[in-house]
Amino acid sequence: MGDHQIRGRALLLLAAVPLVLGGCAAGSGEDARAGDVAAGGEADDAGPALDVEVVAEGLALPWDVQLLPDGTALVTERSGRLLALEDGQVREVAIDIPNLFVGSESGLMGMALAPDGETAYLCHATQSGGQPQDVRVTRWTLDEGATSAGADGVVVAGMPITTGRHGGCRLLLEDDTLYVGTGDAADEANPQSLDSLGGKVLAVTPQGEPLADAPFVDGDPRILTYGHRNVQGLAAQPGSGTVWSVEHGSSVDDEVNVLESGANYGWAPGPGYDESVPMTDTERFPDAVEAAWSSGDRTHATSGAAFLEGERWGAWEGALAVAELKDSGVGVLRVDGEQVVGEDRMAELEGDYGRLRSLTLDEDGALWVTTSNGEGDVVLRVTPRPAPDAR
Repeated sequence: MGDHQIRGRALLLLAAVPLVLGGCAAGSGEDARAGDVAAGGEADDAGPALDVEVVAEGLALPWDVQLLPDGTALVTERSGRLLALEDGQVREVAIDIPNLFVGSESGLMGMALAPDGETAYLCHATQSGGQPQDVRVTRWTLDEGATSAGADGVVVAGMPITTGRHGGCRLLLEDDTLYVGTGDAADEANPQSLDSLGGKVLAVTPQGEPLADAPFVDGDPRILTYGHRNVQGLAAQPGSGTVWSVEHGSSVDDEVNVLESGANYGWAPGPGYDESVPMTDTERFPDAVEAAWSSGDRTHATSGAAFLEGERWGAWEGALAVAELKDSGVGVLRVDGEQVVGEDRMAELEGDYGRLRSLTLDEDGALWVTTSNGEGDVVLRVTPRPAPDAR
């Protein structure tokens, strides 16, 4: 797995940190327009003041945003559109995803881009005869200028789907390993079954093959971890390369987890998909790994995540930013190694833009954010404002 590490089972389990990501919503304020920069508030001791720029607007459920080497941003919409944002303009990338299923929470979802700037991995749901068939990862080749994308094979197929609920599907490509965060498809049998790809984090080569050190030889060797409900975020920690995941809780306990190869994260709903069970059920599964962070008695619908890098982030450098759908903001989890030690919020994003889905850091250290409101959605670029003594 190169420099990016998945912790071994022999390491000590992390204790859950019952911090609260959600906060009170700020006033709505005036909507920023594409190309405008919304001035943020004063910086506090926790982190820098932020400038928020709307780089694209008028979208419909953008799910992911990733950056090509030339700075062009690619955006997936759940409807199946692939968009390119370049020089302040939004254009469609010609693509034809066969048998795309769009329904409930599923459609065209996560995306990862190879360093060559020519290869894209897309996670999407498919249908057969008008009925949901599976969730899969497919590979696409971008032409010069990213005006079109041509199909280049299926990387992972067979991730379960029922109505489209709990479809996952977050992708992370690091050091020639493709990580796939999946949902349990609201089927109680999936999360604990090593023969199902639902409720898992998968780890495969860019061609979809199991890794040489795959932990499960008696189950599906593409499975890295299991016992998840609905993985919505994946991020590699700078320096160590440790992979962290973010997932939705039921009515309690959204989670942020540090991934350990072969580990069980303890989600096992009862018969009929009874969700009145702990997210990490250590009574039933004593070896289950506790969350690094849990929301506790209420949920915020935690979603995409990215580690903040660069001196401009000040006290937040190295922290994990987590988007929230329900609480319409971005929480910042300060970490020490593999432990969460504190929590802050990005005040400039608090409640002003609605539901926030995806977070991606660009090479300049700016944070790209997608909203998920159903219509009138936007893509934001968030940059730390220089400290007064740095001007």
